[in-house]
Amino acid sequence: MGGQGSLFFTDLALIFVAAVIGGLAARQFKQPLILGYVAGGILISPFTPGPAVSNLHNLELFAEVGVILLMFSIGLEFSLRDLMRVKWVALVGGPMSIAASMGLGALIAPLMGWDTRTGLVIGSITSIASTMVLARLLMDRGELRSEHGRVMIGIVLVEDLAVVVLTVALPALGADAGGFSVVWQTLGQASLVLIPLGIVATLLVPRFLNRIAQLHSPELFLIVIVALCMGTAAVSQAVGLSLALGAFMAGIVISGSEYAREALGHLLPLRDAFVALFFVVIGMLIDPGVLLGNVPLLLAMIGLTVVGKFVIGLGVVRAFGYSIWTAALVAMGRTQIGEFSFVLAQVARKANLIGPDVYNATLATSLITILINAALFKQGAKWLGGRRLKRESARPEEDSSEWDQHIVVCGFGRMGGPAGTAFETFGLPYVVIDIDPEVVRKAREKDIHCLYGDPAHLPVLEGAHAERARLVLITLPEADRAYLTVRNIRQINPTVPIIARAHRRADFEALLEAGATSVVQPEVEAAATMISDALHLTGVTPERIDVYMHQYREAMKLAQSSRFQVPGAMPELHTVSAESLNAEGKSLRDADIRHRFGLTVIAVRKQNGESLFNPPAGTVLHAGDQLQVLGLEKDLEEVESKEGGQS
Repeated sequence: MGGQGSLFFTDLALIFVAAVIGGLAARQFKQPLILGYVAGGILISPFTPGPAVSNLHNLELFAEVGVILLMFSIGLEFSLRDLMRVKWVALVGGPMSIAASMGLGALIAPLMGWDTRTGLVIGSITSIASTMVLARLLMDRGELRSEHGRVMIGIVLVEDLAVVVLTVALPALGADAGGFSVVWQTLGQASLVLIPLGIVATLLVPRFLNRIAQLHSPELFLIVIVALCMGTAAVSQAVGLSLALGAFMAGIVISGSEYAREALGHLLPLRDAFVALFFVVIGMLIDPGVLLGNVPLLLAMIGLTVVGKFVIGLGVVRAFGYSIWTAALVAMGRTQIGEFSFVLAQVARKANLIGPDVYNATLATSLITILINAALFKQGAKWLGGRRLKRESARPEEDSSEWDQHIVVCGFGRMGGPAGTAFETFGLPYVVIDIDPEVVRKAREKDIHCLYGDPAHLPVLEGAHAERARLVLITLPEADRAYLTVRNIRQINPTVPIIARAHRRADFEALLEAGATSVVQPEVEAAATMISDALHLTGVTPERIDVYMHQYREAMKLAQSSRFQVPGAMPELHTVSAESLNAEGKSLRDADIRHRFGLTVIAVRKQNGESLFNPPAGTVLHAGDQLQVLGLEKDLEEVESKEGGQS
């Protein structure tokens, strides 16, 4: 047992190393990561020279987790409303495409020396596009919610349902089959289980997630989400449907709740790791010897997949009234086969409908068409007119059009709440993000648009449309969450002003380096308020107080910079001479006292007795002039030592 376990983890490590090498190579050559992962798999395949995994079958089973997690995340992002927008082209066009591919396979069967039955089977194998590949490409390009993205996902999801039918229909073509009544029996049994289960889950799961969210445990929330995903996939498989379809249904159930974005944020790192594993395993399944031993068969399957499906897809989508641009993109996206084609090939092989040559050719066709598809899809925008594609891809959701040039408030506690009140007073639209379900509930009771989730997660920020915000206010007290929030905002909106809070100097610097425009320190602001109140109560005029407080805050910002950073130091007010600053005969601008010494000039007392409070930059200094400056003790000591040396 120990030896087998050791080999498994060695294989797993080898897979992820191959994924890293392939992924880096893909990025270097500006190719989709999928290609890099598949290429990495070929390098460690048992069929190629060099290092190889010891147990490919176990890794194939483990890689299924990637399919489950990807389909679950698609369900989270792709709501039922999105499906309804493309229901006709998906529900009718999907089966039409499969039937046309099967007919095309039967049509070329005599030319290839196949019987009609073999042609139908090969046509069905090449008709099913890989949902995994297609979804990954759409996500990488940010086109999952574009018009062509919705159509493609709608069609392939219907095709996934059709795989269930085909897995029981194909054996019916054999001599020993029980007929097509088996198809209806299997579908009926699955419906009797899944439909009631889906209704119950839709009613209970959001309430259950609400209880979990109230525990304020991110780890437990993640475990519950994974359990729901895996559990639903297992139930789906138990009733004769695919794991991927069950995972997608689980995502759909959660997608209608307020926890969808938070669930996706927790799931993304886990999903991406297993997706990489899946594509590396696909690469390992390729036997180069098959490419040389069955060239005519391989070329025929590639032709059916790339040329045949492109023509069929273009005609079907165009027939439902979509533009030639959308139809062409949908057709290009489906010019590949993947995981479900393997399933159909295996079913057909067990039913003695095809031989090992067709099964191995299916694996090779999958790799080659995935490579062709990635390149074709990448160049599609250029071929079809980049500007038009960009407009379609960037088209916002119908219900999010009002959120443009708004304010995003991350955290709605003691700082975020008053800020929201101020925004309402001045008629400024804002969206709130908070991780506390009770805060979210109370905000919604006041008709405040509030999202549940951690703003440190990118999907949650996208749900608040931070990419179109005019300002982001981060009131999170935890420095690490605030840092991640700033970094993620900068990914989707490089120019938006970001105001954050920090308690420590190190956090102050980190947030600025991450991309924050301004960082507020509550202790500094509390000190400023106390100073202002004290000056007011002692009779200092409001104008002088305002100027002083402005200079005080500027000095505090300077003191927080790394150049003048001294642990535990606070700026102090001192009087120095123009001579000690080597500033005689120079204007304040030319003397550059702030950058040379780290001091902020508050006032200048001229030798003739005239006092200039908050002096302008053009004020010329003369010998004998005294300056009131605000700065750190170490900088003041340096100036005073010069003054003492001169005297």
